[in-house]
Amino acid sequence: MQTPVSMVMGIVFAPLGLVLVFTAAITPQWREGQARLNIGGSGSLLRSGAKGHGVGVRSGSVEALLLLRSDGLWESCLQVEQSELKQCWPIAGPYQRDARVRMVQGLVLTSLFLCGIGIVLACIGVRCWTDLPLRRVAASGGLLVVAAGLLSLTGLGVYTHNLRRLGVDPSQGLNNPKFPQLSLSPAGSLYFGWLGSCLQVLGGGALLFSFKRPRCPTCPSRQEQAVCPACHSCPEMTSKTDVDVYEVSC
Repeated sequence: MQTPVSMVMGIVFAPLGLVLVFTAAITPQWREGQARLNIGGSGSLLRSGAKGHGVGVRSGSVEALLLLRSDGLWESCLQVEQSELKQCWPIAGPYQRDARVRMVQGLVLTSLFLCGIGIVLACIGVRCWTDLPLRRVAASGGLLVVAAGLLSLTGLGVYTHNLRRLGVDPSQGLNNPKFPQLSLSPAGSLYFGWLGSCLQVLGGGALLFSFKRPRCPTCPSRQEQAVCPACHSCPEMTSKTDVDVYEVSC
């Protein structure tokens, strides 16, 4: 007995894509940027903390700190480069209120929900405890997984296209008028999301091949008659004790 290759691909790729998209959704590295912050005086808490870690570039009488800002769908982080000083907080301000960010959040959450339902249906359709898989159930699950992949791809495309404009007020810079302007670029979570979405589309597309009916062997004495496990009209077939067509192994 042999499991159809398309079902194997779907059952492997779909959960892997779901894990990658979920990882991308919860991590705050969709975009990142560096900024040089000049700090003067001895009363700055950030300056004293950075000095304790040996971080900072002194230019004349002013010390410059390199800051790394990263944003995700639900969290933002700020870290002093080459140090353990890092602070994260829930997204707020213009970035949180940006309609495009909210749209991406909705698309990703819907994608995760549809992909989870699709994987459950695919597992029921492939079912290893019966001789024949439920092709229509497995293919329906594949359709949901493809839809989930397309939704997450749409959200990722919107975010990537507007990456440098999300939550940015041209008159004030990035969310804070006192914070230096950042040069933003795509970060690691965005690539995880792209990879996971593509795997979802591939896995769902493979499961869609389950809609195709398997080819049945023909009766040796009646070439025009197809013989399936449910058909016992061919004497040559019924005389065999083990006829396995399109069966699924566990």
